[in-house]
Amino acid sequence: MLNPAKPFHPKLFIVLALCWLANTASAESKSISGKQPVSNPFLDLSIEELMKVEVTSASRHSQKLSEVPSAIFVITQDDIRRSGATSIPEALRMAPGVEVARIGTDKWAVSIRGFNGRFADKLQVMMDGRSVYNPLFAGVQWEQQDTLMEDIERIEVIRGPNAAVWGANAVNGVINIITKKAADTQGTLISGGGGSFEHGFAGARYGAKINEDTPFRIYVKGFTRNNMQSLTGENTNDQWHSARGGFRLDHRRGIDQFTVQGDIFYNSYGDRLDKSVLGPPIIPTEAARGHDAGGNLRLRWDRTLSEKSAIMLQTYYDRVDYNLLASAIFKTESFDIDFQHRFPLFDRHDVTWGANYRLYHNTVSDTQLISLSPRTQTNHMASAFIRDEITLLPERLRLNLGSRFDHNDFTGMEIQPNARLMWTPDNQNSIWMAVSRAVRTPSRAENDVQLNTRTLNGVPGLSALLPFPVLAQLMGSSSFNSEKLIAYEMGYRHQFTPKASIDISGFYNDYSQLRSPTSGLPYFHAGFPPYLILPIELTNKASGEAYGVETSVEWKPTEKWRLQGNYSFLNLKIHSDSALRQLDPTTGSANKVSPHHQISLRSNYDFSEKLQLNLWLRYVSSVDFYRIPGYVTMDAKLVHRPVKNVELFVVGQNLFSQNHREFVGDFIPSLPVTIPRGVYAGAEWRF
Repeated sequence: MLNPAKPFHPKLFIVLALCWLANTASAESKSISGKQPVSNPFLDLSIEELMKVEVTSASRHSQKLSEVPSAIFVITQDDIRRSGATSIPEALRMAPGVEVARIGTDKWAVSIRGFNGRFADKLQVMMDGRSVYNPLFAGVQWEQQDTLMEDIERIEVIRGPNAAVWGANAVNGVINIITKKAADTQGTLISGGGGSFEHGFAGARYGAKINEDTPFRIYVKGFTRNNMQSLTGENTNDQWHSARGGFRLDHRRGIDQFTVQGDIFYNSYGDRLDKSVLGPPIIPTEAARGHDAGGNLRLRWDRTLSEKSAIMLQTYYDRVDYNLLASAIFKTESFDIDFQHRFPLFDRHDVTWGANYRLYHNTVSDTQLISLSPRTQTNHMASAFIRDEITLLPERLRLNLGSRFDHNDFTGMEIQPNARLMWTPDNQNSIWMAVSRAVRTPSRAENDVQLNTRTLNGVPGLSALLPFPVLAQLMGSSSFNSEKLIAYEMGYRHQFTPKASIDISGFYNDYSQLRSPTSGLPYFHAGFPPYLILPIELTNKASGEAYGVETSVEWKPTEKWRLQGNYSFLNLKIHSDSALRQLDPTTGSANKVSPHHQISLRSNYDFSEKLQLNLWLRYVSSVDFYRIPGYVTMDAKLVHRPVKNVELFVVGQNLFSQNHREFVGDFIPSLPVTIPRGVYAGAEWRF
């Protein structure tokens, strides 16, 4: 394991990699003469064949990627393995239009098409169809969303609204993390390693069969990651230790498929609050450790009646207990049951309909930082949807019409229709367009929270009352309504040759009733020390527009070399009369929080059956709200297979600079950090 106290130099990594490369390639040129190369399931595919990879998230049934009338991108298991990503958020950087910014060792901001933040709330995220939406804050806590990375089959990323299929909060996009079936993970896998930032990691999986129709797997994994440093070089106390385990069992009986799957996890992490943003009298301590633990259980039944007729019933239970900074204790539970039925109608119609019920129960404790009233609450949501895929011209023109009808405890009934048209004039070209309506329903926090967000050194109109400190206190409102979106999208896919393709999508989003903070009259809090409280209420008085373009290019120059490039452009405008809009990164200044330009270039090259070199270059433009400049960075992974079923690898991360900035926490003002350069090495053994 590398010594984290010693600086790592990218030149040393490159020299070592080239030496290893030259030595291994020379040896293999002698040893593999006359032998057939080992097949790679993805690198051996042509670009044309990759476009035929089937996806399920866009329509809730399997269809070819090239036939989906949505801006969709698939991150395959081979992409994940070659990237060197050790977490799901880091793997999501491969998808165009997705904003991934690291806030700390265990904290990320992940969004699609703007409005990014630690609790980005316009994104629906699922694992195997199980929603990982947080019932308290409407966002996703990415430190809890993990599994054995080798067990992920693919990640389907839909950019743009898909609320007609997946319901409220699928506003700017949908991410579905799909794990492999138990039959595809037979045998034993052991992996481990460590390095400068990735101090140590290990994982193991065992797959077998109870009988020929009942395969299963079990897995365990754990890791420890180093703390990051503040802009002034201070230790931010956010070392992260994690342990996780789980299982999956599949059983097939005739036309029926049954799945039972579950996970448990424990995370230990820390945080350090920014004293310049939130100081006394609120912070009892600026640094503290916390932990969370939880688990989930998923049951699913599928009955396949024909190629276009099937029934699905899924239910799951999810529980997480939090013990966070400043002794905040949250306990959340969710229960979900989901049914859908697909059937053909009148030759030209492919109909899918279904219903869903979801229950959220949570209990919270009061702290100096945050409190909710009442402390315990149970919320319910019920919904139904229908979708019809109409064939207007066989194999050439299809129209998708659908809508979802959601009822929630906060705003009542929400209707989210959708229309999509797909035109395929020939086998090399396809054009699609869509109009959608989507809503982001309120979270419990937006109704019930009292959050001490920041200490203000001065507020316009209040300077005469100083030197008393002014505390901005965010108050939930029972009148807070759903945020609404009307989206217009268009896309084009072209297959130049079996080895080259391009995918372009453009969009215009019209947002209304966006969240906007409104300040009330300050009042005096008598105590020691005395201070003023500035109440801030959440309203729906903001609106906005966003437009952009996303492009993905695939090219396979040779049988051993694959190149992929992505470019994303986003322009966001917010209209708000709030006097606090300049202090609000989530809406009022959301146009300054998302980078305008993102570029990703990946190169995957197989020198031989035993040696691979994978390079990943990224550019992200500036985040003006936090005064973070744009940055360029590169990851590299060198893989060597000395014998069958054994893989050795070394990975360099963020190689172009010693550190760089990416993002800052919003509602919980964690001390800003720099993302370090790092290197780690490891091994994987399958038998």
